[in-house]
Amino acid sequence: MHTNGLKRIGGIPRATLARLPLAAAICLAIAAPVLAQDAEPAGTSATAPATKQKPTTLGVVNVTAQKRTENLQKVPISIGVLENDQLEALHVQNFNDYVKYLPSVTFQQGGGGIATGPGFATIYMRGVASGGNTNHSGSQPSVGVYLDDQPVTTIQGPLDIHMYDIARIEVLAGPQGTLYGASAEAGALRIITNKPDPGGFAANYTLGINKVAHGGIGYTTEGMLNIPLSKAAAVRLVGWREHDAGYIDNKPGSRTFPVSGITVSNADGCTPGPQLECFGHARKHYNDANTSGARAALKVNLDDDWSISPTLMGQQTISHGTFASDPVVGDLAVTHFYPERVNDRWWQGALTVQGKIGNFDVTYAYAHLKRNQEEATDYNDYSFWYDTLLSYGAYIHDNSGALINPSEFISDRDHYTINSHELRIVSPSEDRLRLVAGAFWQKQKHDIMQDYQINNLATSLSVAGWPNTIWLTRQMRYDYDKAVFGELSYDIIPETLTATVGGRYFRTANQLYGFYGFSKGFSPNSSYGEAGCISAQPFIDAPCLDFDKRVRQSGSLGKVNLTWNLSPSKMIYATRSEGYRPGGVNRAGQLPPYQADFLTNLELGWKTSWFDNRLSFNGAVFRENWNDFQFNILGANGLTQIKNANSARIDGLESQLVWQATYDLNISTGVAFYDAKLTANYCGFTDANGNAVTNCPPGSINQSTGQVVNGPLAPKGSRLPITPRFKGNLVARYNFSLGGNDAFVQGALVHVGRRTTDLRLLESSLLGDLPAYNSVDLSAGVQRGNWSLDAYVDNVFDKRAALYKFTECSPAVCAAHGASALYPDGQVYTGFSVPRTFGIRFKQEF
Repeated sequence: MHTNGLKRIGGIPRATLARLPLAAAICLAIAAPVLAQDAEPAGTSATAPATKQKPTTLGVVNVTAQKRTENLQKVPISIGVLENDQLEALHVQNFNDYVKYLPSVTFQQGGGGIATGPGFATIYMRGVASGGNTNHSGSQPSVGVYLDDQPVTTIQGPLDIHMYDIARIEVLAGPQGTLYGASAEAGALRIITNKPDPGGFAANYTLGINKVAHGGIGYTTEGMLNIPLSKAAAVRLVGWREHDAGYIDNKPGSRTFPVSGITVSNADGCTPGPQLECFGHARKHYNDANTSGARAALKVNLDDDWSISPTLMGQQTISHGTFASDPVVGDLAVTHFYPERVNDRWWQGALTVQGKIGNFDVTYAYAHLKRNQEEATDYNDYSFWYDTLLSYGAYIHDNSGALINPSEFISDRDHYTINSHELRIVSPSEDRLRLVAGAFWQKQKHDIMQDYQINNLATSLSVAGWPNTIWLTRQMRYDYDKAVFGELSYDIIPETLTATVGGRYFRTANQLYGFYGFSKGFSPNSSYGEAGCISAQPFIDAPCLDFDKRVRQSGSLGKVNLTWNLSPSKMIYATRSEGYRPGGVNRAGQLPPYQADFLTNLELGWKTSWFDNRLSFNGAVFRENWNDFQFNILGANGLTQIKNANSARIDGLESQLVWQATYDLNISTGVAFYDAKLTANYCGFTDANGNAVTNCPPGSINQSTGQVVNGPLAPKGSRLPITPRFKGNLVARYNFSLGGNDAFVQGALVHVGRRTTDLRLLESSLLGDLPAYNSVDLSAGVQRGNWSLDAYVDNVFDKRAALYKFTECSPAVCAAHGASALYPDGQVYTGFSVPRTFGIRFKQEF
């Protein structure tokens, strides 16, 4: 076919296509095809950008937090937004990058054999944090993370999505129970992608390189194509590949197990001997990560009212090493012996159908998420400390009966499958009486395998059918959520006073069953493992079924809001809202199920604009009561136990200010103040019905175990962990002309206050606090025509900002038995922020 006279192909000018070999190659070739989409209006234009005009006022920010498109300044909830321009200016690429600019959000990682790399964060909001261990058999998260309209929160952490071609991030602080349900007890975090736009062709690509102090060199390649297929249809193709350089060194070292006298070494020059085992895993820049992914989204406008938007998105992250360091070994250093690797891959297919029935907007959103995490973890620390303190190695031998190296290492796999459906209707926003109503259904399946291995372990000590396995976890977990919800708003005085009531009726279920434990030869009298089998038949590939538990729950949540528009640019509101987190089962046979916990929020907020919309000042003060909150701890043999810890209260203030000071200078700041503490004693045990016991003076009896207690583990008034009393940020950007080109300089300051590490006083004292820190990021750039070049320095002063701490030796065990002169409080790991990073980035748009 002759094409010489053809001026457009698929709606794209041939001249434009001729200019795009690099953008197309990056977008279509750097990642395997994988795709995602949202139930919101097409909002973001895909057309090629025109030269940006200097703003004289603040722009309008539209959000869909309340299931309809609204101006941020008219939404009566505490909500923070990072828009596309801000994400790019702050060089945000992943969760750790953007969370520091969200004052209401904190997180923790690690402990109990849980990986510390990307995708394993436990997120908290507004100080609703109990800390403690989080693993596959623990509580559901208290903060919901959404990719567009679809939930992407799994038990051990949400998806760590690469932040490219993202329209905005919405952060909804406080319980969002009526519209978002169980996943949003303390708040919700929504990642909104850019949508296909039939209005015009657009493309861009980005190339970046960076150098990490004390570490290696990283890079990023990204590309996007928005292709109109017709006046009513378009496809958007996005791809990315990122290499994050390592900065933690696995230093050569050795340790000797006291019972057997066997020494292990990770040095490359190690020569094995009768009492020396060599592993050769020491190397610099140990914790690198490689991420690749893609998104393909299609939008078809069937007519003026109806559209259909299927999406497919996927990502794979392969990381090595650990992202926490041992300060005793050195600055940003560890001494580990066995391989450490995580392969986290996921894909999500989504379908959104939007239309109208009469004058009501109708939306159906479906998503199918598959996530597979495969990990190899060094568990040598656990073995060493239990050998040192409890002579653990005396029981570890080979088939000849000779003592062997008792070091453990873990091979584990977590397979998640999540299906969700939501159908909702929304009445016209201009009506005096407005309605949002819908139904939600979700099923989450979690296929769990954790294989704790010791090389050359005796067959009699190994779990049947699993050579060298001293402990096996092989479980299935199901979490179900069904709900109907609605919010009704009425303008008591049009454009002045509005009342809103909302509610959600829910039914949830949690089932956990399978096998966990030792072989019968290692633990013949155990109530779990091979000795505790309740069925002689194998369970999948495990020896048997040793537990099968389930719980069901139903209930309702409510919301009441009164909004008063003092003027077209100023509004105050009062809200009472509720959130909850479902209860579940404790797999250990003697422990009762843990109960649901509930959060009640009383909030007074304001949204204001000043000086002809050159300055916005928003904020909220609130009191949240957290009743019967769930607390996860590591019990005997490292088993997670979930108990209800009575009640806590969080008083707080959140505020954001954005000021267009001049045509060229924009200043923004966000702050959060929290006073989060227990309102009753935490005694550490429950009664026979699973209710928290609060009266436990020294000498009283724990009715569950018959043991004498020495008083509460955390008395009334104790501070909740992880959350600082103050967190804030300040960002200033100055635009100017450089040789006839647009240029900018930008500075960002983040301050995070001191945080405690555990609810329990003894454990918190042994782990130590997380000190307060400041972090400064600087950047500058220039734009000429359709290309831009910028340079940046993150963590300018190379601060070691402590983000989380954990230990593989239970602090209580270490305290009871005494650790060592080198580690008097046990071996405490600290996760630090990334060291000073210098980078440059080139971007071209078409």
